Amino acid sequence: MIVFALRRLAWLAVTLWAVFTVTFVLMRSVPGGPFDRERVVPPEIKRNLQRRYNLDKSPLEQYGLELGRLVHGDLGHCMNLGDYSVNYVIAQGLPVSASLGILALAFALTLGLATGVVSAAMRGGALDVGLRLIATAGIALPSFVVASLAILAFVFYIPVLPAAGWGSFSQLVLPALCLGAPYAAEVARISRTSLLEALSQDYIRTARAKGVSRTGVVLVHGLRNALLPVVSFLGPAVAGVLTGSLVVEQIFAIPGLGVYFVKAALQRDWTLSMGVVLLYTVVLYAMNFLVDLSYAYLDPRVEL
Repeated sequence: MIVFALRRLAWLAVTLWAVFTVTFVLMRSVPGGPFDRERVVPPEIKRNLQRRYNLDKSPLEQYGLELGRLVHGDLGHCMNLGDYSVNYVIAQGLPVSASLGILALAFALTLGLATGVVSAAMRGGALDVGLRLIATAGIALPSFVVASLAILAFVFYIPVLPAAGWGSFSQLVLPALCLGAPYAAEVARISRTSLLEALSQDYIRTARAKGVSRTGVVLVHGLRNALLPVVSFLGPAVAGVLTGSLVVEQIFAIPGLGVYFVKAALQRDWTLSMGVVLLYTVVLYAMNFLVDLSYAYLDPRVEL
């Protein structure tokens, strides 16, 4: 176990270096720079800004300076957010996105698994068809459509939740439902397919022959093996949700990390873009590591 963790940690370092290098090259290959505006900046001011962010040096020197700073955990200062550091912006936005994401994932996993299990248990029935149609609609509808419908339903027609803002749990419920709805639909679809496959195995027929109830066959014998594909899906899904959803955060005026990421890309804020990309890489890698561990727990035949 320790050797496995150390090996994965070493690969994380290699992965971060590769992502840093590719991102560095791509950002500097795009025409324009972080200080190119519609309003022309005086040449002396532009030279001072370039000197501050080491943009007056050669690309190779910039690469070495940024890589050395990254090794020490310093992501630098934002190029378009005044004197704020990238570490500060991430520290402010990540907890907000994480709070929203955790609640959204809890909703997605609970509703998705329950829907998938019921649909598989009632295979071919009217309830199964109805749940599959709802899951398909949940996957197909964009987030802004789901958010708009939720606002109309729970803010105007049934005024039980606030429309936007941040600070209280009630303000978190509606955006979390909208953010988790597509993931709930995916979990429902995957868990139904996986559970139906598990229920067709020989050990399930053996359990039924021994007199195990239908509920026990589905929930005890079938569901555990059916969770493996769901866990595989949740790895990258968790990383995507936790790092923020731009559409949902914009609609509900939530100061999460997704808004900063898109603004950094549009404004060519190289340091902030690099910081968020590396953060996403770490979260995705960590989630995949946890998926591997959960595989070994859910299926003893899987070895680390």
